[in-house]
Amino acid sequence: MQTETKRNPLVLSFAVIASLTLAACASSSKAPVQALQAAELSIKSAEQARAGQYAAPELRDARDNLSDAKAAVEDRKMVIAERLAKESRANAELASAKTEMLKAAAINDEMRVNLDTLKQEMQRNTGARK
Repeated sequence: MQTETKRNPLVLSFAVIASLTLAACASSSKAPVQALQAAELSIKSAEQARAGQYAAPELRDARDNLSDAKAAVEDRKMVIAERLAKESRANAELASAKTEMLKAAAINDEMRVNLDTLKQEMQRNTGARK
């Protein structure tokens, strides 16, 4: 009798795992439209931020992943397509973040140069009065 109760939880666990696996496969048969659209939107946003100038490798990876995701949809490999679309979006967001960081660094450098110039000018004016 004890072995029967030990088997039941094991059988039940196996049945639950099998059901979840089948549900995951069934739900992934539809194209990952939202993931693809999010990737496209992120790429457009990165392009508008001029990521091609500041983060070209990351933007290229985003475009390549999106292209591969669309090919996976055509091949009916929806799980792979969704993963690639998400990677595409992540790469595009990385390109945008890198672009913003580099733009901010350039502005910071310009401000530092302007501040140094202003300090030199103030020292010249102060020295001329003495």
